[in-house]
Amino acid sequence: MKISEVLNCSFSAWYPRFKDYTIKSQIIPLPQEFIDYLLADQVVLPEGTLAMSASDSDTEDNRNTENVIDWATEDLLTPVAEPPNFPEFETLLKNTIKRLGGQVFPKLNWSAPKDATWISFDRTLKCTCTSDVYLLLKSSDFISHDLTQPFKHCCDDENLKNETNVKYELVLRKWQELNPAYEFRCFVKDNILIGISQRHNDMYYRFIPENRKEIVSDIQAFFYHIVKDNFPDKNYCFDVYRRCQGKLLLLDFNPFGQVTDGLLYTWEELEGDELFQAEDLQQHVPELRCVESPSGVQSNPYGAYAFPKDFIDISSGDDPSKLVQLLQSKVREQNGECSSDDETTEYEGT
Repeated sequence: MKISEVLNCSFSAWYPRFKDYTIKSQIIPLPQEFIDYLLADQVVLPEGTLAMSASDSDTEDNRNTENVIDWATEDLLTPVAEPPNFPEFETLLKNTIKRLGGQVFPKLNWSAPKDATWISFDRTLKCTCTSDVYLLLKSSDFISHDLTQPFKHCCDDENLKNETNVKYELVLRKWQELNPAYEFRCFVKDNILIGISQRHNDMYYRFIPENRKEIVSDIQAFFYHIVKDNFPDKNYCFDVYRRCQGKLLLLDFNPFGQVTDGLLYTWEELEGDELFQAEDLQQHVPELRCVESPSGVQSNPYGAYAFPKDFIDISSGDDPSKLVQLLQSKVREQNGECSSDDETTEYEGT
């Protein structure tokens, strides 16, 4: 995987070519002060931010005012640091949300804050106001990775990685209620569609294995007619939403490499040659992998982000010292020596 391949998967690099086949979106350049705010340790929402929908911010008839939270009110929240202030960016963000119908899906150049849905009220990435956007971005490790290590898995020289200037952007996509059963990830190697995977493998959907042939045929046609000759690289991944037979929606592009989740494939398979099934590679029929039965369901990949980090370290064995501390704490508790102000957990993502 090369830096150029990562840059070609940045949203603003591919959206102009494929805007007729994907969800309506707006790209907003990120000011440096906002990037610094996202990378700062403390979670403090900008001054004056209201949890109010942009679509009805000018009217009070459609919303119970008792449910409106003023994050700047000292009686409700005493900030541990000076609240940041981005008046021009805030105004642009509000207007964009309103222009997209009052409900948006946020992401940066490459990643969406899917690991932070645990902090939202409805456990989704639907944002109706600026505070929703700020809170999701600020709580996401995926977003931090975009900002600090976008080329971590690239094979280019380290000096080139450090010298490559990234123009960071906030992408707001018009919110659509998408059924996760209809999402698929497609893997392209040497301009050949070598594999397709069910996008959400934490669920079993009976219709997928029952309609495998039709799904593969639709995705192949979409790849050859829409994607193949319009994307600049030979190796990449793309996600599609198959609304019904013959109707597909492009969702995103991702680099072909470890930084992208292989889902029901391993990267050893994807980078090898065993997935090719025909001597004539142009006639290759990609395999569609899906959850074949309820027993094949895998765990939600984002579930661990909602748990205290110490619990995860203990259960995985990544930090044995924390297990020792836990056992020592239990011994003290049994001996009546446990102090009421012992701190044993640190929440990840805050």
